[in-house]
Amino acid sequence: MGILDFLFADPAKLQLPSPADALPGRPAPIMAPGRHTVLGTPIDGPWPAGTRTVTFGMGCFWGAEKGFWAIPGVATTAVGYAGGSTPNPTYEEVCSGRTGHAEVVRVAYDPARVSFETLLRAFWEAHDPTQGMRQGNDTGTQYRSMIQVADAGELALAQASRDMYEERLTAASFGRITTEIALAGPFYFAEDYHQQYLDKNPNGYCPDHGTGVACPLPSGVPFGE
Repeated sequence: MGILDFLFADPAKLQLPSPADALPGRPAPIMAPGRHTVLGTPIDGPWPAGTRTVTFGMGCFWGAEKGFWAIPGVATTAVGYAGGSTPNPTYEEVCSGRTGHAEVVRVAYDPARVSFETLLRAFWEAHDPTQGMRQGNDTGTQYRSMIQVADAGELALAQASRDMYEERLTAASFGRITTEIALAGPFYFAEDYHQQYLDKNPNGYCPDHGTGVACPLPSGVPFGE
């Protein structure tokens, strides 16, 4: 799918449905969380005291999850759906564009071993946050860019990192960042076959939509220093 496919895509899949128009979903989760196939940790806890979580949407969640589970200090990762109205949606429902959810990765991490800012850098640099309801050839509301954080302090850091990264992207001739940044809402686990998909399917679909533009810390100090 190229840019012409995006321009002529089904308009219903490029606009978020209102809560009243969203699919009804279901009261029960669609899967029972188990253990991470790479890290061996429970993907829904319990985790050690002090563990924090942050949720990122950056296009197809298979490759996004793999990038985060490889970061030292990350306790576990899980893929799921967030940002919409339908409770406990299925993958097919999310792909229909009628739930409002994005494909996301929830990252549980030890802040004594990896900083929130380091995770922000990994997020910004691993996708193109200027593309609206798409990432590359993947088109639809489920592929939009998103950060959901735990508290007001993280919200401010995420917003500051966005503003600084937008300056870098603008200088590199990219458009404005379209990433949604908000306090965390409900997170719904995706089906079991999606969890750690690229560990189970090493040759699976894993596009790289990074811009190649480096991201600074909100303090102005480059990440990793």
